Amino acid sequence: MDLLSEDFQSLTTDVLVIGAGGAGLRAAIEAAAAGARVDIVCKSLLGKAHTVMAEGGIAAALGNVDAEDNWQVHFQDTMRGGQLINNWRMAELHARESPDRVYELETYGAIFDRTPDGRILQRAFGAHTYRRLCHVGDRTGLEMIRSLQDRVVQLGIEVHMEVTLTRLLKDGDRVVGAFGYNRVDGRFVAFRCKAIIMATGGWGRIFKVTSNSWEGTGDGVAMGFDAGAEVLDPEMVQFHPTGMVWPPGVRGILVTEAVRGEGGYLKNRDGKRFMLDYDPKKKELSSRDVVARSIYKEVEAGRGTEHGGANLDVTHLGAEKIKKKLPSMYEQFLRLADVDITKEPMEVAPTIHYAMGGLRVEAETGATTLPGLYAAGEVAAGLHGANRLGGNSLSDLLVFGRRAGAAAGAYQREAGLGRLDESQIAEEQETLLRPLGGNGNENPYLLQQQLQQSMQDGAGLAREEKGLKACLDEILELRQRARRVRVPGSRRYNPGWHTARDLPFMLTIAEAIVRAAIERRESRGAHWRLDYLEKDEALGRLNFIAYNDGGQVKLKQRPVPEMPPELAKLFQEPTPSPAPPKPPATRPPSPKRVPA
Repeated sequence: MDLLSEDFQSLTTDVLVIGAGGAGLRAAIEAAAAGARVDIVCKSLLGKAHTVMAEGGIAAALGNVDAEDNWQVHFQDTMRGGQLINNWRMAELHARESPDRVYELETYGAIFDRTPDGRILQRAFGAHTYRRLCHVGDRTGLEMIRSLQDRVVQLGIEVHMEVTLTRLLKDGDRVVGAFGYNRVDGRFVAFRCKAIIMATGGWGRIFKVTSNSWEGTGDGVAMGFDAGAEVLDPEMVQFHPTGMVWPPGVRGILVTEAVRGEGGYLKNRDGKRFMLDYDPKKKELSSRDVVARSIYKEVEAGRGTEHGGANLDVTHLGAEKIKKKLPSMYEQFLRLADVDITKEPMEVAPTIHYAMGGLRVEAETGATTLPGLYAAGEVAAGLHGANRLGGNSLSDLLVFGRRAGAAAGAYQREAGLGRLDESQIAEEQETLLRPLGGNGNENPYLLQQQLQQSMQDGAGLAREEKGLKACLDEILELRQRARRVRVPGSRRYNPGWHTARDLPFMLTIAEAIVRAAIERRESRGAHWRLDYLEKDEALGRLNFIAYNDGGQVKLKQRPVPEMPPELAKLFQEPTPSPAPPKPPATRPPSPKRVPA
């Protein structure tokens, strides 16, 4: 068959944004403000981004509740949470700029919970020194998406829904477009553009138990990797301590950290509040890696709950406060588990939630190692290091979405449209069509399930050399079998066909995760090695980078960027103690300022 005769839709724009979550929408707004024509592509429907799962709040040092808070303390918390392998410049920009991005979100129409004197209310969250999370009950991510989405619609930015892009197109070393298909009818589509902003989120679906929805298959990172971009810190995968456990159909669905932020207690099967033993100072509001390991240890010691987790109890807060502060959690457990959380505890266990690793980017611009390709949000690495603090994800989306949009907008003013290489398009068409023909005999769903189980068992919360190497062997075997995938039917409404293309992306990311996890022979943040329980000072000065070497996943090391002296000295000073609960301050409301 002459693959070049296969028809495809061709579209042209200045800046193409792949992904319509918080980072993608904020990037699109900024690129449009720079004068670029912007198109957004999303795998699902507008408004259904994974950002809505970030329910607890936006971390920003406004100081509305704890006046002592400032960007320096937020910076220290973020770096310490990431075990100091973070990109210090990203952490600095994030801490400095988050307050202005929150106030800016208000100008788009976002509505936050308020202090008695009318300022944005802030709640406590794990490993944050002060109450810093700006929130709307436990539906903050939904409010962010609503506000950004309204702004995008107001600006007239075109959104292409239910379109999956599967390959970046290059002219020499420069990214000049992307190719993929419409999920409804399978029709191919090619975008020609001057710059691309990748904002596709994470890769939680590589694991069996995850809070991520079906979209989280690592497409953006894998597409970047295939095109030659570098992937930073792939081994750092976050287990949120509290996902639903029962019934089996809802296992892994997120139970927001806001439950603990509002005063929830974690108890074992004996009713003991066990975090008092593991972290007497921060208790339930310790960092996510510590809380997740603590639950794991309780279960391993035989003190787990009926279905292998822990009890998260808020009944002492009273029904009125629970329904006001945690309305989504009240409805979620009542509807999905037939549990009334005002009367009985929630059963929870760790669930794969977030990828700290992703495409390597420059702090100021979000530029990847490929000219013309930018990245922001969970798809990009560097800010969070070995462990992300709760609430830092939403401010990450706003700060670096804006920066990537501004940089791509400036880049496209100087760059012309590149040439789309027909041979690259033909090659991707052949890759996409292969599962629909030929004599393959492998089922993509079964291979996907095997990968998920293998990653859960071998590269999960508790890792060791033997399990990681067995997992790697299985990934390499699955890579070979994935070439023989066969899918019946046509390209119209065919989820099996979609899975057949997701699978190579998932296998690529899984291999990068496991290879880096094998080499990091220490325990640091979310990376917990049972055979190397202590930190290694030498490895603490290194990041691992996965790169594409002729289609093979290879690793290299780089020194962690060194902090300038004025920031390094912050870590030589005593850490401020968390402020005890007190009524909100009554100073005049902060101005709703929006910087130029």
